[in-house]
Amino acid sequence: MSKNKEAAYLKEYKSLSALEKLKYNVTKDIFSGAPKKTYVSGFQISFLGASKTVTGSKYLLESGNSKILVDCGLFQGLYELRRRNWDNLPIHPRNIDAVILTHAHLDHSGYLPLLVKNGFKGRIYCTDSTFDLCKILLPDSGFLQEEDAMYAKKHKFSKHKNPKPLYTEKDATNTFKYFSIVDFEKDIKINDDFTFKFTKAGHIIGAGSVLVSNGNKKILFSGDLGRPVSPIVASPERILQADYIVCESTYGDRNHTDSNPEDKLEEIINNTVAKNGKVIIPAFSVGRTQKILYYINNLKNNGRIPDLKIFLDSPMSIKVTTLTDDYVNEKKLSSEEYQDIYKSVKFCVTRIQSKNIFNYPNPCVIISASGMATGGRVLHHIANYGVKPNCTILFTGYQAQGTRGRDLTDGKKEIKIHGDIIHIRAKIERLDNMSDHSDAKEILEWLEQSPSKPKKIFITHGEVTSSEALASRVERELGWETVVPDYLETIKL
Repeated sequence: MSKNKEAAYLKEYKSLSALEKLKYNVTKDIFSGAPKKTYVSGFQISFLGASKTVTGSKYLLESGNSKILVDCGLFQGLYELRRRNWDNLPIHPRNIDAVILTHAHLDHSGYLPLLVKNGFKGRIYCTDSTFDLCKILLPDSGFLQEEDAMYAKKHKFSKHKNPKPLYTEKDATNTFKYFSIVDFEKDIKINDDFTFKFTKAGHIIGAGSVLVSNGNKKILFSGDLGRPVSPIVASPERILQADYIVCESTYGDRNHTDSNPEDKLEEIINNTVAKNGKVIIPAFSVGRTQKILYYINNLKNNGRIPDLKIFLDSPMSIKVTTLTDDYVNEKKLSSEEYQDIYKSVKFCVTRIQSKNIFNYPNPCVIISASGMATGGRVLHHIANYGVKPNCTILFTGYQAQGTRGRDLTDGKKEIKIHGDIIHIRAKIERLDNMSDHSDAKEILEWLEQSPSKPKKIFITHGEVTSSEALASRVERELGWETVVPDYLETIKL
């Protein structure tokens, strides 16, 4: 770049607001060669994801010469959100010193392979169980993206002549050398500007809330908060004192019902069996699948449903399910209880085993990923059984805007799978009280345990209505100042 052109860019850049600067950097190369380090006086946060949406969690913290990310997630759901995964970050990955990962779900970790691919060389801090889960989830994510790209090319249903994956399985495995394992409750120094500590957040194994300090101010990230009543994972720990809080709001506008999920599950399974049908359950591999197996096993042991075949048709879900038993300090069930759950489950690892399910003549339950029907083997089951009126498709968790799961739970009768229009005749059911996220009441109860009033609380990781509803309740019931930040907004702390 010539000196005159660089000077013109700098002049234009200096005249912009903080938000405009972030957007400017997405499309402009201000400097040639290696990106320049910048000094930030004080402490600031930029919301690079999970702002007025539940996906793409990324929070950029800057202090002094240091820049770190808390979470590094993929955008999922609506096309305009997924498109952000292909945009450049407003900061060059080489300028990021470290990533702190609250947990392994892809909307919090799934962008890591691309971050490393594009030049990140720092450390990725997480708990040991989060790392074990990432070693399963990230390569699988890369593999599925490669597979989807090849399938789209083969069947010519992509608008791109040669569709490419966002990253590959190899890109994902290349991230593992940058991980550093951290214990809960241990103070960790990243550099002269930042220290942090994890506390248990519940939600899934390995999940943590994280308290970050720059020496003068402390900011607490809730991560995804689990439920105190979870039968599988330990409850969230008490909130730590902080000057600022970034809090999730997935269910910020409603409370989960008090009904027992087993009652509704019993009704759905028995009604489908009576019609000689099959129950298809799109399920998240981490957390939700294990909880579904737990409830179904209880129903069978108590004679409330027939001793029917249970197919777990997801290699990733199988790996996670067997891994969950390894972390004694993070779970509520014993190893003996887990073994009892597994005894009647048919694990389908290979594609042949998956295809053979179509030949099974009797009523059964098929649990398969993904939980929002955005990809994976469950799409083949929905395409095959969704057209049959004696079958049931049961959704057991949050369905983001723009996903097939959201379309089906909203009543849509036609969906596209692998380029084909599927006319849905199966019964669509939903269990809303199986979520691994705290509801509005539980979030408020967690927040009100704070040792002191924070200066401000940022409400994120929720659709607009959920985030704004929780913000209103926090202001009304706790008297705290709240902010629902915009995408790419930067705020001085």
